[in-house]
Amino acid sequence: MGKIKPQALLIQSKKKKAPSRISVVTIAIYFLIVVVTAFFLFSTYRHWTRRSNFSSEELVSSLEHDSSFSKSKKPDTPKYAVINTSKGSITVELYKDGSPEVVDKFIDSCENGHFKGMLFNRVIKNFVIQGGDVSRTGTTEDWTSRGKHYNHLDTSMKHEAFMLGTSKTKQGGGKFDLFITTAPIPDLNEKINVFGRVIKGEDVVQEIEEADTDEHYQPKTPIGIIEVTLKETVPS
Repeated sequence: MGKIKPQALLIQSKKKKAPSRISVVTIAIYFLIVVVTAFFLFSTYRHWTRRSNFSSEELVSSLEHDSSFSKSKKPDTPKYAVINTSKGSITVELYKDGSPEVVDKFIDSCENGHFKGMLFNRVIKNFVIQGGDVSRTGTTEDWTSRGKHYNHLDTSMKHEAFMLGTSKTKQGGGKFDLFITTAPIPDLNEKINVFGRVIKGEDVVQEIEEADTDEHYQPKTPIGIIEVTLKETVPS
């Protein structure tokens, strides 16, 4: 075998020891990978940041909407009342639009149990039946003194029979009396705040009206209200 010259050995040794060079293409690829990775991380960070803010705003908006809805949604005012008496039930429609304050007071009185056990202490045939305090004179006495036959009868609905009302006389101590007319009364507005009308149970009103009474128009046999139940829809 032939000998290798010393100069050739030196060149071969330098080639083995010299580090390999990285091409420009490889550097470009690495740089591109770094840029793409950085862009992906930045985009991911922005996405989740926006989503978090959006979720918070959506939650606040939802809570505000629910709060606003809760405030705007008010419980419905009962439109009907069932007066359960010892003679049967009388269903009345309440006129909230026409007498809002009286209806509100009536509803409060019902919820407080004011009418439980109330007696019909004044019954006048072809006129009215009254439940509640009759110690205050000057209501039905004035009406009856004028007589029950009128030449000029006002045909207003409030002057019809089977209207529900309460005395206009100021009542202390939370008192609230009830009147149900059994005949048209022309000067009804002068004496009673009408706030409802009987829509069922007219026969019960007439039965109470036919009760035997003494000289003070008080039933000889007690007739009373067991309870009053409020309804939002027409009772079946």
